[in-house]
Amino acid sequence: MTDRIQKIQEFLKAQPDDAFLQHALALEYIKMGDDTSARALFEKILAAQPGYVGSYYHLAKLLERSGDQDEAVRCYERGMEAAKAAGDQHAFNELRSAWEELTY
Repeated sequence: MTDRIQKIQEFLKAQPDDAFLQHALALEYIKMGDDTSARALFEKILAAQPGYVGSYYHLAKLLERSGDQDEAVRCYERGMEAAKAAGDQHAFNELRSAWEELTY
């Protein structure tokens, strides 16, 4: 386990519901090749805070890598809805671009 993961886990002990820290930890898991742990964290974030737009993109990319194209498409679509609701045009455009690559 990397030092970064250990540090993030220590921060999470003090703030277990911090979506930013959970998201950062999930990204570290992806770097290590642990998609299972990353997926669980992204799903936990989005279940608790569906407006946490950044996690949709990374979860959908993970789903694509795992071969679950249908679920990736749904994740991109939920992310686009969340980005639109948040007024985050940049995130919306990134999600839409990834969605288009997958669906066309």
